[in-house]
Amino acid sequence: MKLTWLGHACFLLEQNGYRLIVDPYTGVEGYPELRVKAHQVVCSHQHHDHNAVEQITPLPAQENPFTIRVVKTFHDDQGGALRGENTIHVISAGGITVAHLGDLGHQLTAEQRAAIGTVDGVLVPVGGVYTVDAAGARQVCKEISPRWVVPMHYRHAPYGLPNVAGVEPFLALWPADEIHVWNGPVLTPGPETAGVLVLKF
Repeated sequence: MKLTWLGHACFLLEQNGYRLIVDPYTGVEGYPELRVKAHQVVCSHQHHDHNAVEQITPLPAQENPFTIRVVKTFHDDQGGALRGENTIHVISAGGITVAHLGDLGHQLTAEQRAAIGTVDGVLVPVGGVYTVDAAGARQVCKEISPRWVVPMHYRHAPYGLPNVAGVEPFLALWPADEIHVWNGPVLTPGPETAGVLVLKF
């Protein structure tokens, strides 16, 4: 499985030529408008910075190598009263399983944790305000216990929502030797992939 961070909470996942987009955005400060082709699009919730399916050009149908499970959660810590529901997508292909947490706004229940199951990687929001903050994201990662973690949904000027935090508070909660800064937005995880992987937009 090949993952490409397209900015904000949006990722392109590729396997055997099949292209899957998760959480396409529009109108997020600094980021250019998406212009991407894909066979399939999934969205964690119906806010403009996660459900801009109109930005994606559909590709002709072909065999889908991905399996996707969904885990229902909330966009806030008040049972959805503030911002509604959020869907975690647990996506598997090519021997790799990754959980995209969307705009998770709370700690996981035991039932939600069990439903996610064992995963290799987690794509986790870390900027706070609309999602879990750095400490909350760290705790979620501890609960899920993946081999590797990719932070997303944070401010890295000039990119990102202006009122959310950067990635630095989240990274400060991890041992320095577990943090790996990538030279670009693409990750092809293997058996040796581990730690916190900071992709570059």
